[in-house]
Amino acid sequence: MSPPLLLLQDITLTLGGAPLLNGAGFGVSAGERICLVGRNGSGKSTLLRIAAGELASDGGTRFLQPGTTVRYLPQEPDLSGFATTLEYVRSGIPPDGPDYRAALLLGELGLTGEENPATLSGGEARRCALAWALAPEPDLLLLDEPTNHLDMPTIEWLERELLSLSSAMIIISHDRRLLETLSRSVVWLDRGVTRRLDQGFGRFESWREEVLEQEERDAHKLDRQIAREEDWMRYGVTARRKRNVRRVGELAALRQARREAVRAPVGIRMQASEDGLSGKLVAVAEGIHKAYGSRTVIDGLDLRVLRGDRLGIVGANGAGKSTLLRLLTGLDQPDSGEIRVGTALSVVTLDQQRRTLNPATTLADTLTGGGGDMVQVGSEKRHVIGYMKDFLFRPEQARTPVSALSGGERGRLMLACALARPSNLLVLDEPTNDLDLETLDLLQEMLDAYAGTVLLVSHDRDFLDRVATSVLLAEGAGRWVEYAGGYSDMLAQRGGMAPAGRDRRPEAGAPPAAQKRSEKGPARKLSYKDQHALDRLPGQIATLEEKIGQLRTILSDGGLYARDPAAFTATTEKLDHAEAELTAAEERWLELEMLRESLGSS
Repeated sequence: MSPPLLLLQDITLTLGGAPLLNGAGFGVSAGERICLVGRNGSGKSTLLRIAAGELASDGGTRFLQPGTTVRYLPQEPDLSGFATTLEYVRSGIPPDGPDYRAALLLGELGLTGEENPATLSGGEARRCALAWALAPEPDLLLLDEPTNHLDMPTIEWLERELLSLSSAMIIISHDRRLLETLSRSVVWLDRGVTRRLDQGFGRFESWREEVLEQEERDAHKLDRQIAREEDWMRYGVTARRKRNVRRVGELAALRQARREAVRAPVGIRMQASEDGLSGKLVAVAEGIHKAYGSRTVIDGLDLRVLRGDRLGIVGANGAGKSTLLRLLTGLDQPDSGEIRVGTALSVVTLDQQRRTLNPATTLADTLTGGGGDMVQVGSEKRHVIGYMKDFLFRPEQARTPVSALSGGERGRLMLACALARPSNLLVLDEPTNDLDLETLDLLQEMLDAYAGTVLLVSHDRDFLDRVATSVLLAEGAGRWVEYAGGYSDMLAQRGGMAPAGRDRRPEAGAPPAAQKRSEKGPARKLSYKDQHALDRLPGQIATLEEKIGQLRTILSDGGLYARDPAAFTATTEKLDHAEAELTAAEERWLELEMLRESLGSS
């Protein structure tokens, strides 16, 4: 195998008296694409900062191959000291590097290059820092939540951009679709240590369950062994005369091992406090129009939201999604047309900007409203410490100010505040930002069980597929269209076309045939070459899937590397090659199928 560009070994770090990292580590070689996963607060961002050289560990080693160019995207970038965003991005490109990419990337990310970094919003600063990281096409990219504050078209552009780079990558993200598309290996940070799976993220969750089940079996064996040793301590003949020091020591070691074993992650408890039923009609919009100056954001929208609907609202940044939420909940009025808001509504809103959180207020006072130690959760009162634990906060964090919480912890705090209030209409504006994957799973399960109505603005494609019963899409120029089902269903109904971005340019990844057709008018039929490829690709895809399954079976042998490192390396390379071929074949089939459908409809 090629030597690693970056290697972390036995990394330890203690914060606040408790070990956050305890022997963590991983290596990344040229061209590898790794996703780093773990619960909020497990230390993912901290480990990535150590990898980037931004933070020193208490122990362990960090090795970076000499001459390796590294770019690190933090969650809160610092752009101070630069006059414009273009100047900042160009500062990350070596003198002999591709200078043109600075302006190109800023344009793709919705910036002109003339902005003053000091006046940027948090989302704009993140997009500018993303352009800085991508511009030099570095040997190694370290990306911490790169999709935060990006709209759907930009996320899909980012996927294509990252796929086109030869850079090695380590990515932290809550976006399952992005991780499934990009990753070839997974590093799982759990209870201070790392485990590695040399397969893509699609295999991770089932593998994690296998690991946790094995831990449970090991813990059960320890319990039985401890019971036998304790029985000997009480009733053994030797114990009556003189305790055997060695066996006493062994029992203490077993008990310590058991304590380590039961430190398994405690599950978050998430349940919305529900109010009585609302009316059957939650909101009815008839021919509504809304504009800001000369810019129309909603033009002639007709919409009915019924009790129990889960309406996903999707569109580019600035399309008017937040405006639409205010209209549907009666907080704003249209310029023309009519909106009727239903009866007996109890609305709870989760704001993506988290403006309702006071940075100076403690976690406990935020939950209780500053009124003692009890939280009103629906119709019952609960002690604040117990309610905090439901959302994975430690008791000692009760007096922690909100400003000291991580992004994921603030997201959980917003959920805890929102779900404590009785409601029959949940308005969720980007609820997935900064939440870990397990919390997203539980939020989805809670929404599935929720008897009320949900209005959901999200750029998370997988979450929309899991939650939404219909998707309302901003098509551009104030036009909105509702599609039944989730995000993937919406794409299928649009013939595979992704949502429009800031303009109507053909996407960088669009097939040349489609671009040519838009310029010269529709063709009549597929060419012989394209038709032959379309007929052949399904068989090729099936063959590749079978080959990948066989290679993964070989690599599932835990002792293969120790017995035959060369065979392990060869098999891994074959798997990477086969997966790349499969991705290319699937993308080519999709392009041709979209082309065939569009020609048929023309």
